[in-house]
Amino acid sequence: QGVETESDGQQQGKKIVRKPYVLNEMEFEASLPEKKSNTLSRDLIDYVQYMIQNHGENYKEMARDEKNYYQDTPKQIKRKINVYKNFYPEEYKDFVASLKQEKMEVQ
Repeated sequence: QGVETESDGQQQGKKIVRKPYVLNEMEFEASLPEKKSNTLSRDLIDYVQYMIQNHGENYKEMARDEKNYYQDTPKQIKRKINVYKNFYPEEYKDFVASLKQEKMEVQ
């Protein structure tokens, strides 16, 4: 009899985790540096801006960067950058525009 209830329990468990991507999203949200209501931590912003400034959109290079303290994978870094883009679309646009400007001035 004990075996039956066990398999029932497992069945229910399986049903609950039918959408692993939703779970991953939530785990990711939970693993982000603490968000105060609607802002990202200065640390995260500096990290993302540093990565974009030095590597553009080359996430593999970012992952190899010595400043990748979090040991993030290229995918994780891309996600952080997307979180930043979603939180601060204007600031992101200005930031990228200012980088392009700098590159032009350097040449």
